[in-house]
Amino acid sequence: MNQLEQFRRTMRRERQERFLYYANFTPPMETRFRAWLGVDEREDLGRRFGMFRPVDVALRPPAGWEKPDFGKYFAKVEKKPGAFINHLGVLETPGSLYHFTSYLSPLREATTLAEVMDFPYPSVAGFSEAHLAAEVEAAHRAGRVAGMHLTHLYEDSWQIRGYTEFLMDMIEAPEICDYVLDRVQERNLAKARAAARAGVDILYTGDDVANQRALMFAPELWRRFIKSRWAEVYAAAKAIHPDIKIWYHSDGNIETIIPELIEIGVDILNPLQPECLDVVELKRRYGDKLVFDGTIGTQTTMPFADAAGVREAVRHSRRELGRDGGLILSPTHVLEPEVPPENIEAFFDACREAEPA
Repeated sequence: MNQLEQFRRTMRRERQERFLYYANFTPPMETRFRAWLGVDEREDLGRRFGMFRPVDVALRPPAGWEKPDFGKYFAKVEKKPGAFINHLGVLETPGSLYHFTSYLSPLREATTLAEVMDFPYPSVAGFSEAHLAAEVEAAHRAGRVAGMHLTHLYEDSWQIRGYTEFLMDMIEAPEICDYVLDRVQERNLAKARAAARAGVDILYTGDDVANQRALMFAPELWRRFIKSRWAEVYAAAKAIHPDIKIWYHSDGNIETIIPELIEIGVDILNPLQPECLDVVELKRRYGDKLVFDGTIGTQTTMPFADAAGVREAVRHSRRELGRDGGLILSPTHVLEPEVPPENIEAFFDACREAEPA
């Protein structure tokens, strides 16, 4: 059975011989794991371990397109080695560890709506979708799933505005939040509609809106600023392609809003951190409406258990969360260099075990 067939059966919550599974690595962890395996960068780890790897498709910019010049927002900032301005106009400065960077937001000093309105927001206006349907068809012929990343809504917005500034705006200047979110939503709507027209299988979406214990802000604020906009995006895509699946990511304890994510059209929930959530109880309550993606802890199991503990964690998820087939196995975040390579191999070994007949 190919991955497209497996995915469709997973979404129908049908029991299968094996589950879909995958893992992602920080660059230092991937280097360390390859050295431990004795393979170089030419080896496709996804193929070697049979990982679930959808084909990413994307809109194409027109010939000669260049991202806006955001330089004026950082004219007085001393840029450290390795710093760069990303596609959102945010200055990223590498941190001391792995993939961590610090953000400096272009609208951090804006005090008026006029200043916020003057910013060149990320847009796909003029981008082409003419190639998308053919790429989706090619993926399907190869037995693979096709997906498009919409990226974020809240996260992109606060990165443009500034984290503290955006949270304060929610209370003191909601018109600023609305304007920034609307511009980011316009991009996401355009991408979602194009993906749906092309027959894409998965839309990758999400925002980190929670910490280890609860939402980062009141649920009322999430509903007011974020839920309503994602609802529009999801509805627009499903109006065109009813079978498109919505994948939603948020770290932390998002239990409060899970029913509302289901309400607005989320089909696959990621990453379901067992350190933050009672995933077995959530499966009992919502397993008939959601496919779970994740569940193998990267704060506990992957770095600190031994190989036997990793195998048992995978088997526990399969047993308790996958009885109806609605499970995709993965570590709950990118794997850091502290993870023993033996544990990664144990994860894959346990994922590949056949289900009992």
